[in-house]
Amino acid sequence: MTALTQGEGGPPSLLHGNRDQCLLHDKALSATFTRVCSDPPAIGQPGLAPPKTRYIPAAGQAALAQHILPGQPGHSTPRAHGQCPAMEAGDGTEEPSLPLALTRFQVSEEFGFLLPDPLTELPEPYSPWMEVAHELPQLIASHRLRSRVHQMPQLSARHLRGREELHLAHLVLSFITMGYVWQEGEEGTVQVLPRNLAVPYWEVSEALGLPPILSHADFVLANWRRKDPNGPLEIENLDPIITLPGGESLRGFVLVTLLVEKAAVPGIKAIVRALHAILQHDEETLQRALEELAGAIEAMREALRRMHDHVDPAVFYAVIRIFLSGWKDNPAMPAGLVYEGVSEEPLAFSGGSAAQSTVLHAFDELLGIRHGQDTAAFLHRMRNYMPPPHRAFVEEIQRGPSLKQHVLSCRDRRLCGAFNRCVAALAEFRSYHITVVTKYVAVAAAKARAGRAEPGARAGPALGKAPSALEAKGTGGSHIFTFLKSIRDTTREGMISA
Repeated sequence: MTALTQGEGGPPSLLHGNRDQCLLHDKALSATFTRVCSDPPAIGQPGLAPPKTRYIPAAGQAALAQHILPGQPGHSTPRAHGQCPAMEAGDGTEEPSLPLALTRFQVSEEFGFLLPDPLTELPEPYSPWMEVAHELPQLIASHRLRSRVHQMPQLSARHLRGREELHLAHLVLSFITMGYVWQEGEEGTVQVLPRNLAVPYWEVSEALGLPPILSHADFVLANWRRKDPNGPLEIENLDPIITLPGGESLRGFVLVTLLVEKAAVPGIKAIVRALHAILQHDEETLQRALEELAGAIEAMREALRRMHDHVDPAVFYAVIRIFLSGWKDNPAMPAGLVYEGVSEEPLAFSGGSAAQSTVLHAFDELLGIRHGQDTAAFLHRMRNYMPPPHRAFVEEIQRGPSLKQHVLSCRDRRLCGAFNRCVAALAEFRSYHITVVTKYVAVAAAKARAGRAEPGARAGPALGKAPSALEAKGTGGSHIFTFLKSIRDTTREGMISA
């Protein structure tokens, strides 16, 4: 869940400049950032590179623009008493306020990157999909899912209307696909996804700009509903919309991850306030924004702790994990998967991964965290699995003024301390994530190996035989502990001296 940083920008001489140098440095950045951000381009239009994948032609990008692009920019807010005035452009006119409005990027003030109150049912013509999706755990356990999929009618996605219907369709088709592929475990995979599933799945993926595989955007961001519609966003009042084998542990894994995303919301909003404050030389607001960011990251760590209360490591490793696995960098499916009616050649896509969450990509970009070449390349590839507006949000932060340069240039000890608290909180979150992965993957894998050595071990995830192909890798295909320790260590290196 971390990000590639493209560099700090600005001449080296500014790193230890005085207050005047700080202001001059920010003024130059302000002019550049305001020009770049004034009209964030529509997905598929010049200025925003499309995902470097094979599955989004121009027609799909146009469909995305028609269905889900955000509306007009938000209006500028009045300057509060005590704030520094906005910087002036070279022609003497006042620069407009930084237009990094969350709504431009389909980011909610209340829910962050979560899809706000997702739909739970598709229109009646798509009931065959919904019926199969709601029975997935039973169909997989009884080894009947593949035969049920073969009986589904050939439906077109063209009648789906709006972002919410498209996201629910993608969620449903993603879960059916993962069940179809992995029903018999890693030793009984398929080579072809049938046309009646592959073609509409591809159409929906085109419209959303998402890959045709289960990703974090489906599994967590769009997969929740309240039991009591007026109740709180707490685990006791939540359920996933669609599930897979794993029972209460599957439910807990989805919902604890969702609560980590929810805990990040104050930090997401703090990013916008921090960038505004840099351009307005408002150090007090910047200080408060960094404190809010650090607090949000600490709250994310506390939310992640709840994994131990709601997810059984043996169930996660032996039952749940395989259904999050993809067909790229996976020894169980080295050739990939043919999407019948879409491509005659097999295609390879990574499975679901925490690295597909936009949250820490955004935090890394704001804090200027630089990751190693291989790690950064993997993280950057994971951005192709984010909803395009969320990816655009990260790219917009990357193009913005450098917070790290600003703090170094101003030489303000309080500001430096607030910045370092954010970096330390991020490193601690990543350290704790390593602890969780050790319990749920490394230790669980060792126990599973011991179990496989016992006579009578049977195949198939529904019967509890743990997969072995990804013992040393994450479901996204990374070498899991090398990757996690690398991003933790490079995060620590982001600390600065006043």
